[in-house]
Amino acid sequence: MSTLEFVGLAAVAIAVFLVMEGVAWAAHKYIMHGFGWGWHKSHHEEREGIFEKNDLYAVVFSLIAIALFVVGSNGHPLVFAVAVGITLYGVFYFVVHDGLVHQRWPFRHIPHRGYAKRLVQAHRLHHAVEGKDGCVSFGFLYAPPVERLSADLRRRGTVAAEQRKGRDAEASGARPPVA
Repeated sequence: MSTLEFVGLAAVAIAVFLVMEGVAWAAHKYIMHGFGWGWHKSHHEEREGIFEKNDLYAVVFSLIAIALFVVGSNGHPLVFAVAVGITLYGVFYFVVHDGLVHQRWPFRHIPHRGYAKRLVQAHRLHHAVEGKDGCVSFGFLYAPPVERLSADLRRRGTVAAEQRKGRDAEASGARPPVA
């Protein structure tokens, strides 16, 4: 493989890595918060133990990347570069989302400034909504400005309505409904 071919394949891997944020956003919004809510719901609830049902998505996406590596290893370097880009995104997702945002690592670090803080805050706003509908911020590595997300939640009134429903249920002695 020439240097030019290598650089071209590296560029493909980087491009795929960048495109994966859009793919992940769409999968999160339309699959995980759609027909795939049965698995993803566990991610919006308190976790017991190390794993949650939502982790099955990582297994599925890993199997896709493995299949691409197998195809790519059999004389298809472009497919191999795509697999590298997807895998790099998966590694970043694992470190940033599971590690930094959800603290699923043995070490705890809460960012107090910069983009990492914005990312954590945006994801907390995503989890501020009970259930699969009315959420904001579906990306994993890109976080829209927190002020915009907060304004979207206020405009929709979802969180306020859920809080009222919870207070009403508490006042009547009933348990609040779980979405």
